Amino acid sequence: METKSKTWGVIATLTALGSLTLSATPVATAALPVVNMEATVLAAQIDPRRADDTLTPGAKASVLAVERALQARNLLEARWVDGYFGTTTISAYAAYQRSLGYTGLDANGLPGATSLAKLGEGRYTVSNVIKPGAKVQRDGYVVNARTQSMLTEAERLLGRRLVLSQGSYNPGGDPTSAGTHDGGGAVDIEVDGMSTATRTAAVRALRQVGFAAWLRSPSQGNWPWHIHGVAINDTDQATQARNQVGDYYLGFNGLANHGPDDGPRVTIRTWEEYQRSR
Repeated sequence: METKSKTWGVIATLTALGSLTLSATPVATAALPVVNMEATVLAAQIDPRRADDTLTPGAKASVLAVERALQARNLLEARWVDGYFGTTTISAYAAYQRSLGYTGLDANGLPGATSLAKLGEGRYTVSNVIKPGAKVQRDGYVVNARTQSMLTEAERLLGRRLVLSQGSYNPGGDPTSAGTHDGGGAVDIEVDGMSTATRTAAVRALRQVGFAAWLRSPSQGNWPWHIHGVAINDTDQATQARNQVGDYYLGFNGLANHGPDDGPRVTIRTWEEYQRSR
C-alpha cells in the first residue's frame, strides 16, 4: 500500500457574513520510495551470476527504483528496468559512478552509500546503509574496518585467533588469487597447526558472521592450504570477489571450475543481518 505523508495547505472559506477566513487543512502527498541498500548490493552480487533471470528475494522494489533513476539519466534502456541487477545494470551503475568522477574500486558497479544517495535525489531515500569504513592494519596486511569487525567476531565464535596470510586492497600481490584481493573484503587465513575439525569450524564461524568462505587445498590450485573469505556486501569488492559471493549464494565453490560448495552449511547472512540476529 502506498505510504503518504501529510502537509498543511491553506484553505480559503467564505463565512455567512461574507468575510474571508483561512484554515489549515492536511493535504496528503506521496512519500518517496525507499531503497534498501543492503538488498540492492546483495542483488548486484548474486544476479550477474545467475543462469536465469530469477530475482533476488526482497530486492525487487529497491532495484527497480535504482534502475528507474539510471534510466532517467539515459544510462539504462527501459527494457532493462526489471528489478534484476544483472550485468547490464552493473555496467550502467558503473557508468553513473564514472560520471561523478569516480575511478577504480569507486566505479566498480556496486552501489556505494554516496553514489546511491546522490542518484536518488528527489526520487528515493536510502535505508540500511553499508559502509566499508577506514582501512586498518591486521597482521601486516590491509583490511577495512567492517572486515576487521567481522574477523573479530568470527574469532570470538571460534575461540581462537585467526591469522591472515593475505589481506585486501592488494592488486597484483598474489597472481594465484586471480584478482579477488584487489579490492575490499577479501582475506586469506593461515591454517597451519589447525586440525581438520578446527579448519572446518573456522570456515563455519566466518560464514556465520557474513563471509563467503571456503577451505582451499593445494589440489585445487597453486597455493598452500588456507581459508579464503570474502565479506558479503562489501562495496569495495573487486569484480572477481563479487563473483565469488554470487557463486556462494548459488551453491558453488567460488573457483573457476564452478564446482559445488564444499564448505559447512550455515544460514547465509550478511554482517548486518548477523548483527541484527544476535
